[in-house]
Amino acid sequence: MRLIMVRHGEPNYEKDCLTETGHIQAEAAARRLMREGIEAIYASPCGRTRETAEHTARMLHLPITTLDYMHEISWGGDGIPCDGHPWTLGDQMLEENFDFFSDDWRKSPYFDGNAATDYAAMIAEKIDGFLQGFGYMHERTRYFCQADTEKTVALFSHGGSGACVLAHLLTLPFPYVASVLPYDFTSIISIRWPVRQGTYVHARLELFNDCAHIHPAQDGPRIQDKPDAALQAACSS
Repeated sequence: MRLIMVRHGEPNYEKDCLTETGHIQAEAAARRLMREGIEAIYASPCGRTRETAEHTARMLHLPITTLDYMHEISWGGDGIPCDGHPWTLGDQMLEENFDFFSDDWRKSPYFDGNAATDYAAMIAEKIDGFLQGFGYMHERTRYFCQADTEKTVALFSHGGSGACVLAHLLTLPFPYVASVLPYDFTSIISIRWPVRQGTYVHARLELFNDCAHIHPAQDGPRIQDKPDAALQAACSS
């Protein structure tokens, strides 16, 4: 199985839709995805994500299946600094030399009681159910393969919910992924599981943050999300 993850295009967050540039990016991504052999398209219910997916669905003549749990995550909690913003807090933990691979990030004062922690757990459970439908049973860091044919599906989502999926599939801490594996609007990520029916296999990250398709299609520098300046200032004060 191959899971192609695509982040939505440049959005108007207030209206939950794509900007003009976002539509240009989404069309460029759709042209890029035409050669990937995609058999099914899944998307978050949010307007900006569905509008991104519609460009690919139209070119490939495929319907879009909505995955409600893949909407953008929320964050925050009582007494948690930086409004609980996972990306800013992940950066803060790295600066403080938090040992992500020995200590449980969920029990840190930044994420214990943070809504983002609950979202990460929910998405992990749901994406396991999704993969089970394609014949891959998640067991700790490996998958039992019951599939006998290769399938390629596309999942259009967000920076936050997509990071939750990546962290879970690659067995990495969520705030660590948010900090060290950022990805741009309409970037393409490919994860593959071997088809070896009746055996255990592992998820393999084949492609990450491929957004070469948008550079000729837009003017100016690459577009990336950055933590709000006020949040940065709050963390450093």
